[in-house]
Amino acid sequence: MTKEGKLIIFSAPSGAGKTTIVHHLLGKIPNLEFSISATTRPARGDEEDGKDYYFISLPEFTHRIAKKQFVEFEEVYTGTFYGTLRTEIERIWAKGKTVIFDIDVEGGLHLKRKYDGQALAIFVQPPSLEVLKARLTGRGTDSNEKLLERFEKAEKELNYAPQFDIILKNYDLETACAEAEKLVADFIGS
Repeated sequence: MTKEGKLIIFSAPSGAGKTTIVHHLLGKIPNLEFSISATTRPARGDEEDGKDYYFISLPEFTHRIAKKQFVEFEEVYTGTFYGTLRTEIERIWAKGKTVIFDIDVEGGLHLKRKYDGQALAIFVQPPSLEVLKARLTGRGTDSNEKLLERFEKAEKELNYAPQFDIILKNYDLETACAEAEKLVADFIGS
């Protein structure tokens, strides 16, 4: 049986900076390990299976849902699922490390509810919806249709911020990273 540990959950609308902050923390706090999510979407750019995501087919994903292998999962965009495998959390805890998540807002809230006292849930808030739209458009990775879908989702997700333990304002990345470091260090006691 794996000894249960702590979880740090970073959630935000796409483009708010959560991934950048999580990567910063992984470089600064040795006891953290990234939880690799499973997804049915194809890899983008130089993403690697087992490093960035576990890329699995939709039939395999639904099979794993039926087998109750996920601690949380969401159909984030139509036909595109993301989820956290129970074995991923157990793998990290078995090493005596704290799990850190870079996860969509609804998935983050599911984890927060499920792991209550063991979890610190941080919502990364962008300066504004306009800045968020500019960041997403500037990536150049999505079609106009996908961008519109992301913008609509972002507007809804911003309303969930008060349900998180902490709202981390990412108006200045350096400041947000420093604040995140302190929050995480205080929570895990390092």
